[in-house]
Amino acid sequence: MRRTLRLVLALCALTALAAPAALAAERMWVGFHDDPSFRWVNNRVARVQGSAQDGAAIMRLLVQWNLVATERPASPASPFDPAYKFDDLDEAIREAQRADMEVMLTISGTPRWANGGKGPNFMPGRVSDFRNFARAISSRYSGRNDGYPYVRFWSVWNEPNLTRFLRPQFNARGRSVAPANYAKLYAAAYAGIKSANRTAKVAIGETSARGSDKPQGLRPDHSPGRFAELVAKANRRLKFDAWSHHPYPFNPNSRPSQVVRWPNVSLASLPRFDTELKRWFKRKSVPIWVTEYGHQTRPPDSFGVSYARQAQYIRQSIVLARRLDFVEMFIWFVYQDDPGQPWDSGIYTRTGASKGSSPRAFSRTATPLDARNALYTFRRGTLTPLVNLHTRRYCVGDTTGTSIGMTWRIFQNNRLLKVGQQSSPLRVDCTINARLQFPPRGIRQGVTYTVTFDLNDINGVVLNRRLTIRGT
Repeated sequence: MRRTLRLVLALCALTALAAPAALAAERMWVGFHDDPSFRWVNNRVARVQGSAQDGAAIMRLLVQWNLVATERPASPASPFDPAYKFDDLDEAIREAQRADMEVMLTISGTPRWANGGKGPNFMPGRVSDFRNFARAISSRYSGRNDGYPYVRFWSVWNEPNLTRFLRPQFNARGRSVAPANYAKLYAAAYAGIKSANRTAKVAIGETSARGSDKPQGLRPDHSPGRFAELVAKANRRLKFDAWSHHPYPFNPNSRPSQVVRWPNVSLASLPRFDTELKRWFKRKSVPIWVTEYGHQTRPPDSFGVSYARQAQYIRQSIVLARRLDFVEMFIWFVYQDDPGQPWDSGIYTRTGASKGSSPRAFSRTATPLDARNALYTFRRGTLTPLVNLHTRRYCVGDTTGTSIGMTWRIFQNNRLLKVGQQSSPLRVDCTINARLQFPPRGIRQGVTYTVTFDLNDINGVVLNRRLTIRGT
C-alpha cells in the first residue's frame, strides 16, 4: 500500500510540473511581502526601490485593524477619522508608486473595542464594524483623494484557517465554526471595499498551506481544502476576484514541487485546489493568487537551505506557478531578513548582502512575467484594438485626467509594421488607454505581434511598456 501511495504521489508531482505550455500563465504580478523592510526600518525607501530594481512589480502589505484603530473611530467609515493611524502605510504605498509598483493590502485583526476586549484573532462582535473599516481604508486609497495613492489589490484576513489568526476554529462540541465566521467577515469586508472603490480586485482566502482538521490537540486548525469547502457551504454566493493562498512547503528544505496529502495544499496541489474551488463555489473559473511563499536559508536559520539552493527554489517555484494559467500573482516572503521578523527567507541578509545568486534568480525569473507588459488576444481582422497600460509612476506627480503622451510601434518578427503617436488621459487607477492602428488587413490569425510604448508626461517622466498581441 505504501509503495502504491508513493507511486501515485510521484505521478501527481510529474503531472504538475509537466503542465502544457498552452496553459501557462504568461504574465503574473510578482513581488514581495515584507512589512518591516517597506514600512519600519530606517532605510525603507531604499529597500522599496531595490525590490523594484530586482524585478518586483507588486508589494504586499498586512494592515492590522487592531493596530490602525486602537480606539473606536467616531466616524468609522471615514478614511480620515483621527482615530485611524495610517502614516507608515501611506508612506509605503507612496514609495511603491514612486517605484512604479502596484500594491496589495491584506486587512486583518480585530481591535479590543470591537470584540469585548479579546485578542486580535477573535471575531468582531458586529461585522458591520469591519465593513466600515474596509470602506474607510478602501476610500482612502481609491485614487479620489489628492496625495493618497490608488490601491488595486485587496484580500481579507491573514490565514483564517489557523487558530493563531482566527479563533475559535471549533466550538466546545468540536464543531467547525471558523469557516462560517470567515464567510461573514469576508462578505462584510468585500462590501466595504467595493462600496468605496468599484474597480478594486478583492481576494478571499489567504489560507495557510496545512491544518489538522481536528478540534483537539496542539493545532486545532483547518486544512485549506476543508476550510475553503466549508466557506463555500456557508455562502456559495460570495463574490470574489481570486482565492489567495500560501502554499509553503511543509519544511524549509522541501522542494517547491513537494506533494502533500490532500486537503493540505502545496504549490503542486494548486491544480486540484482550483478544480475543487470551482466546484464548491459553482464558478467556471477561480483565479488563484499566491500571496506568500518562501524558503528560509541557513544561515541564519538552522532548518533552512543553502543560498544556492534558495536561488534554485526561487526559479523553480515561480516557474511552477507560471505553468498554471489560473495563477495570477506570486508573492515571495520576504525581501530582506530582519531581526524583528523571525522568518529568514529574504533574498538579502540582515546586513543587506545578497544571498548568493538569489536576487539574480528572482529578477531573471520574474521580469519576463511582468504583468505591466500585458498579453492581449484579439480576433483576426481587428484594425484598431484598444489596450490598457499600467502607468503607476505617473500618479506620483500627475492628477487624474492629465494627458500622457506616447509613441507606439507595432512589430512582427522584429519587422516594424506601424508607428503612431497619441495622448491619453491618466485614469484614477493610474492606467491609460491606447488605441492602436494595424495595417489594412488588421490583426492576422495565429500571428504574434510586439507593441512597444515610449510614454512621457508634462514633468518629463519617461516610461516604457512592451505588450504582446496575438490574433485568434
